Amino acid sequence: MSVLWNSIQSVLVVVLIMALGYILRQTGWFDDAFGGTISKFIKNIALPASIFVSVLSNLKRSQLALFSGYLGYAFLAVIIGYLIAFSLVKLMKVKPGRKGIFINAVVNANTIFIGLPLNEALFGDKAMTYFLVYYIVNTVSTWAFGVFLISNDDPTKPKEKTHNKIDWKKVIPMPLVGFIVALIVLLLNIPVLDVKFVDSTLTYVGNLVTPLSLIYIGIVLSDAGLKSIRFDRDTIVALLGRFILSPIVMILVLMVAGNMGATFPTLASQTLIVQSATPMLAVLPILANEAHGDVKYATNVVTTSTVLFIVVVPILMTLIQYI
Repeated sequence: MSVLWNSIQSVLVVVLIMALGYILRQTGWFDDAFGGTISKFIKNIALPASIFVSVLSNLKRSQLALFSGYLGYAFLAVIIGYLIAFSLVKLMKVKPGRKGIFINAVVNANTIFIGLPLNEALFGDKAMTYFLVYYIVNTVSTWAFGVFLISNDDPTKPKEKTHNKIDWKKVIPMPLVGFIVALIVLLLNIPVLDVKFVDSTLTYVGNLVTPLSLIYIGIVLSDAGLKSIRFDRDTIVALLGRFILSPIVMILVLMVAGNMGATFPTLASQTLIVQSATPMLAVLPILANEAHGDVKYATNVVTTSTVLFIVVVPILMTLIQYI
């Protein structure tokens, strides 16, 4: 019971800050450009700083082999997720314009704007290393493959003309660059954080990620409109895929790996499982609009999953105590 209550309190922290962003947007404190501005600041400045400090503070060179192992298992879970999502699209005969959105909704998570603040609230800084595992996997999955599924599902273009090139700026975004630079510094044993003003500056800037991310999600919910939420077949199945199938796959992968001799700290397992059940990508409506897809459906699954995670996370946190 204490686990459930602690999880509820952690989620309430997240919800209240999201509500602040929602209310301030509704009352006109934030103009139309503000959400995009803080999103750009978070992704290009605050989050890279946070990741840089976290890697150097929480990861040791002796742990890099384990870190790469966690990456492998997380990638395996995502690949299985894609196979399940593709099967569901075929089975349900999801219409063009929704297929790519549906697959991304099931497989890829909102790790930056909800996953990170949620992880901080539930597990604190000590779980940041394990969060980075899922963040890397999710980023590569989204921008190296997921975005192509949406682009190639453009109902206005002939299939033979939907060839796209990889946008390396999105596959390797600034937060991932921050991680790579931190790894290089770690491997070369450069005492960057021993310089007090550098450590303090990066820490202060990195600490802005959590509150600004949640305020941004509140703005997104305000702009989407909660009254527009609806539960059609494709939305319900996508939600089941995101909140039930995805964490089940992650749990099974970790259990099989454990039976084969792999060792996972409890915090690592819990972090990966919770991240696998975070809401859907906030950029899905934007990607859908660019590909002339079903923007209303994309907006609906993002909004619905963002609201429902409030209920899902405490239940999931209670259940994984018995795994």
